[in-house]
Amino acid sequence: MTTQRSQRPSLRLGIIGAAVASLVALASCGEDNLPGPAPAPVVAQKRPNILYIMADDLGYSDLHAFGGEINTPNLDALVQSGRILTNHHTGTVCAITRSMLISGTDHHLVGEGTMGVPTDERKGLPGYEGYLNDRALSVAQLLKDAGYHTYMAGKWHIGSGIVGSPTGGGQTPDQWGFEHSYALLGGAATNHFAHELAGSKNYTEDGQYVQPGQPGQPGGVGGSPAVFYSTDFYTQRLISYIDSNKGDGKPFFAYAAYTSPHWPLQVPEPYLHNYVGKYDAGYDVIRNARIARQKALGIIPNDFVPYGGAPETLAASPATANNGTVNAKYVSAVHSAAQGYTDYGPGTVNKTWASLSPAEKKAQARYMEIYAGMVENLDHNVGLLIQHLKDIGEYDNTFIMFQSDNGAEGWPIDSGADPTATDTANAAEPVYSALGTDNGKQNAQRLQYGLRWAEVSATPFRLTKGYSGEGGVSTPLIVHLPGQTTQKPTLRDFTHVTDNTATFLAVAQVSPPTQAAPPLINTLTGVDQNKGKVVYNNRYVYPVTGQSLLPLLNDQAASTVHTASFGDEAYGRGYLRSADGRWKALWTEPPLGPVDGHWQLFDMSADRGETQDVSTQNPSVIDGLVQQWNSYMSSVGGVEPLRPRGYY
Repeated sequence: MTTQRSQRPSLRLGIIGAAVASLVALASCGEDNLPGPAPAPVVAQKRPNILYIMADDLGYSDLHAFGGEINTPNLDALVQSGRILTNHHTGTVCAITRSMLISGTDHHLVGEGTMGVPTDERKGLPGYEGYLNDRALSVAQLLKDAGYHTYMAGKWHIGSGIVGSPTGGGQTPDQWGFEHSYALLGGAATNHFAHELAGSKNYTEDGQYVQPGQPGQPGGVGGSPAVFYSTDFYTQRLISYIDSNKGDGKPFFAYAAYTSPHWPLQVPEPYLHNYVGKYDAGYDVIRNARIARQKALGIIPNDFVPYGGAPETLAASPATANNGTVNAKYVSAVHSAAQGYTDYGPGTVNKTWASLSPAEKKAQARYMEIYAGMVENLDHNVGLLIQHLKDIGEYDNTFIMFQSDNGAEGWPIDSGADPTATDTANAAEPVYSALGTDNGKQNAQRLQYGLRWAEVSATPFRLTKGYSGEGGVSTPLIVHLPGQTTQKPTLRDFTHVTDNTATFLAVAQVSPPTQAAPPLINTLTGVDQNKGKVVYNNRYVYPVTGQSLLPLLNDQAASTVHTASFGDEAYGRGYLRSADGRWKALWTEPPLGPVDGHWQLFDMSADRGETQDVSTQNPSVIDGLVQQWNSYMSSVGGVEPLRPRGYY
């Protein structure tokens, strides 16, 4: 996609008119026929601003308001003047979620069938471009066309080509409706303190490459602030964008796309040492305390059965003999062992706390201390954003939403091999004291907190980022309505990130495009390539399919948001939620998933922790859900890979 959207003719969308004050009637004349008071002027009420805040790889239970022990007072305060949604869902990984957020529809349709370009046989297929394709809408463009200022600062991750790029341009935020943007283009910073290599093309501002932390660039020597730390910098950049048009009467959409607490684990003081000793008791103690707080807070019911963690593996389970060969027949969501597909890859080493040496415990506890400091720093920056809205008089007219982009990051240390050597080395000086600090180099040690802490972050759910279990796709969601001053009751309906898109448009009183695209028949296949598309900006694009949450948030909804079945797939892993919300069919590849390749079934009304597979007791239910999943895949152009495996 190389054409600049700003050069395309615009088909202005209809806007539901903003509320206006009524004319004040003239006062009736008295006996002396004197005129009454002059009428009050007609004043248009500005439509609400929208502040959307996204954390990166934050787990379901990390925030204090969701049961965590991490100090997050600003998000606690947002809850107290807003409300919690406990059943919110995203994609399994960052880019997939972000593509659905911007477009408002399924990621397979708009170019992120996987996160980036797949390396398997799906490379080159429609929907697997690895960037937001030209068949996508953009909520920022819709809002901009409807009279909103549109700003973003932080992680983009759905396209890196600037206009004029030899590999194809038109992929950066400025080409998708953002008036001002400072964007990390890829999925992760090499260093949260910047220190970019000379000539790197990892960041853009308003469509031009920039080098954060370098002389003459924001956050560099001579810049402001003087020291670049990603979370702090994105906050100040977004505030500067908001202030650039302050007072002109137009509302704004501001997208704070933080990269915290995504690895590398790094944070400045005082956050670097705020949690020393907090995690010395280990995984189970922290998990159990979080579960108790979640029940006390009403995040989960008292009879909730939480996932207790994966079984211990002191040695990685072996792959099958044909793994990695041309003769391999891999188990998948569409090929089971009963059909002769029996191959899969190796497992991972995953120790319990009791099996760790003192040195390993020391290192593991330190990882979580740094992670917690990153979350607290994130909360601090959320507080700065909200306080700024109050300072400029915009808080009472701002819709605020906060969430994580997916579940906790369970990337295994040493890629699944025994991490003993790494943890032991990290527990020794001088390495230990330098963990999480600004090392002044272009690349930080890619410090992560590993599988077990990710399980704790995902509490009370099963699995983590990259998987379709609830721990991978359920995230905290906090919403504050304009003018809201007290906390509203917790909402437990199933919601999805595409609903965010529809909600933003509803808040802005913007009607998304609905004009059906004309048929475009492929002469070879007879398929209508425009089926389901609408017309926007002289393009044929997929419409927003999410549902506005405003009726639910305003306590006006008489029924649940989603009344049809709902499915997703990424990296061959998939799920299908039944229309009534009771059942969830889940497929995960071996050895973490069933070795025979069967679809698991969970009764979400009694087991959202996904602890009891009831597929054998309910064969007709699981068969029906798998059929619906296959239909879902056909409807979005999803292709099951020959070898399912994660993004690690």
